[in-house]
Amino acid sequence: MSVSSKQEVQNELLGKKKALLVAVTDGSIIPVEEVPDLVFSEKMIGEGFAMIPTSNVVYAPISGKLFQVADASHAFEIRTEDGLEVLIHVGLDTVMLNGEGFKTNLQKGMYVEQGEVLVTFNREYLISHNCRLFIPVIVINGENENYQYVLKPDNEVEAIAGKTVALTIEGY
Repeated sequence: MSVSSKQEVQNELLGKKKALLVAVTDGSIIPVEEVPDLVFSEKMIGEGFAMIPTSNVVYAPISGKLFQVADASHAFEIRTEDGLEVLIHVGLDTVMLNGEGFKTNLQKGMYVEQGEVLVTFNREYLISHNCRLFIPVIVINGENENYQYVLKPDNEVEAIAGKTVALTIEGY
């Protein structure tokens, strides 16, 4: 048994859980501290990461039930079966668009699988309305000193939506 397998078994025995959040779009993964919005960069609502998209499709970073879908279709909150709550916020200053430039058929209460499409957006429309193209992905109920967050270390490589692990969360 490898060292990592032994650690995973030990974590299971101690009741520690591990979650993997995948890239929500194609593009660059950046630390949340680099998002030019204090609510996200100062971690006022939680720890996480952000992406600078090169595509116009946003996917679920983890499987779970949608416990919030913004009326403006720019933000989604997913609750996993074991209680982790994750916010996906598409763009900065996008709430003011009242849903214009976004397409989704998802509604609160629906279940989404990791890698399933959440929303598509019109890149040119958002840019023309002074929206900044950052997609923060935040664990909104992760304020526990036992939680450990590991951001994908090599953010020089372009992430692949639904495949590249962007953030590992342990100990929740």
